[in-house]
Amino acid sequence: MTEKNNKSVTIPRRIAQTLLNALKGGVVPRVGLPYITVGRRKEMEALLHDAEIVSEGGASFRMIVGKYGSGKSFLLQTLRNYAMDRNFVVVDADLSPERRLHGNNGQGLATYREMIKNLSVKTRPESGALSMLLDKWIDSLQTETAETANISPEDPIFTQKVEQKIFAVIHAMQELVHGFDFAKLLTMYYRAFIEGDDDLKAKVLKWFRGEYNTKTEARQELGVNVIITDDDWYDYLKLFAFFFRQAGYKGMMVFVDELVNIYKIPNSIARQYNYEKILSIYNDALQGKAQYVGIIMSGTPQCVEDIRRGMYSYEALRSRLQDGKFAQQGLQDMRAPVLRLQPLTSEEMMVLTEKIANIHSSLYNYECKLTDVDLLDFIKIEFGRIGAASNITPREVIRDFIELLDILYQNPDTDIKTLLGSEAFDYAKPELENKDIDPLFAKFTL
Repeated sequence: MTEKNNKSVTIPRRIAQTLLNALKGGVVPRVGLPYITVGRRKEMEALLHDAEIVSEGGASFRMIVGKYGSGKSFLLQTLRNYAMDRNFVVVDADLSPERRLHGNNGQGLATYREMIKNLSVKTRPESGALSMLLDKWIDSLQTETAETANISPEDPIFTQKVEQKIFAVIHAMQELVHGFDFAKLLTMYYRAFIEGDDDLKAKVLKWFRGEYNTKTEARQELGVNVIITDDDWYDYLKLFAFFFRQAGYKGMMVFVDELVNIYKIPNSIARQYNYEKILSIYNDALQGKAQYVGIIMSGTPQCVEDIRRGMYSYEALRSRLQDGKFAQQGLQDMRAPVLRLQPLTSEEMMVLTEKIANIHSSLYNYECKLTDVDLLDFIKIEFGRIGAASNITPREVIRDFIELLDILYQNPDTDIKTLLGSEAFDYAKPELENKDIDPLFAKFTL
């Protein structure tokens, strides 16, 4: 590379190893994304504008649509990190056969549980931040009370003053759906915190995480007659968003990936119920019924646009999500509810490969001898495939490039130009969006 780019990137080895392992494996790392982020400026600006609306008391709904490997999950993860840096609470969940938005056998509740498990903030980015947030909220109220009321924590009226502040927050929540029950559990957690009752705190946290399966169990352990269920988990998610705002955060961003798992549900009625849930969330956000919450979902074009099984099979969703008459290739409306990811340009991929090459050389402590010409030749090969301009994905290019770097590192006498020009260098094939191939065409070749 050129002399200015020949310096190794200063990056911790643990993060460098995680980055390269994840990228080569075709998955998105949860750490180190700023080191490899390129492109997607317009998309990020649009989504960060949504976050500003959320911080001002509004709500947002976006759906990111792109092919397998196009960078949907990467964009979600990048935005997740940006949101935490801007003092948002974030939750995320990947849908699966066991986790849906609606289900009669706990599938919807399983999604809620996954979100709460992954709840994160800037000081606890790895997930599992719920108990820390509740304790921090109580600590902050105690500190604020001591400063504003000018009384000592040992004073008999100190606890009473703190409770007044807590009840002010709780009173504001009681007007929301299920707010009374939520506020009751918050009060119970506060009393357990003050009294040092770790057992009661654990039970309240269990309730907040949606881990009580029956009302009888909750009544025996906590004395409450309500639990979080498949039907109302989203209402409690909105309550958390409102509460976190009162606790000093800007709001909550919710990320839902792998919507294709709804598309794959074999039962049409079950699919329709899930699409109905998406419609309900969409309407909540755009009609102003939700506060301090941003919803971002992602899926493939097929799971959205298929009129037989996809979201467009549900007319109410199709009429809301379908592109308008003036949307054209290259003239996408970044304010529309659906953001369609365009392929990264060859120039952007060139920058990305250079970043990865520097990280690779930094991790294995060697001087990268790849020149800009070598990188350009690699990009030309990748983008030289038939249809690559519209079909190639960053995942394919990245996996190929890291494999190339590994081979060159392990075989230092290998000539890069010979390797790139050899038929033995076989690039990764694009992944089929629909893995189910009709048996009649299984042996069909050109």
